[in-house]
Amino acid sequence: MLKTLKITAITLTILVGGLILMAQTAGYDVFVPIAKYIEKGDAESLSSWFDDNLEISVSGAPSVSSKNQAKQIMKSFFATSKPSSFSIEHKAAKSNTKFAIGRLSCGADNYTVTLSVSLKGKEYKIQQLRIEKVR
Repeated sequence: MLKTLKITAITLTILVGGLILMAQTAGYDVFVPIAKYIEKGDAESLSSWFDDNLEISVSGAPSVSSKNQAKQIMKSFFATSKPSSFSIEHKAAKSNTKFAIGRLSCGADNYTVTLSVSLKGKEYKIQQLRIEKVR
């Protein structure tokens, strides 16, 4: 009886975990929370979505940075460019990677934001973040 209960519990755990993963990969919009943090200028919360290393570019040449370096780059950007609005304009997906292009307004300045996220284990992580000033 105890052995049957353990097998049932393990089976349910695997089934629920699989359903959560399927829901996240199929219908989950990873860009909703990311967009919220960009619009708020919240580098700390945004960085929780960064992979351990990612490509980041803020009005310059892209570089591969650690999660901490990228967080500092975003803190610096948000300190000088206070976001007033952000919206995702386009989304696409291929395999376990999702892409988005958004429009960021910071006072009189406008930026195009390009994001690329990939599924790492059970979570999406930002692999690339580019912010380019619209001229």
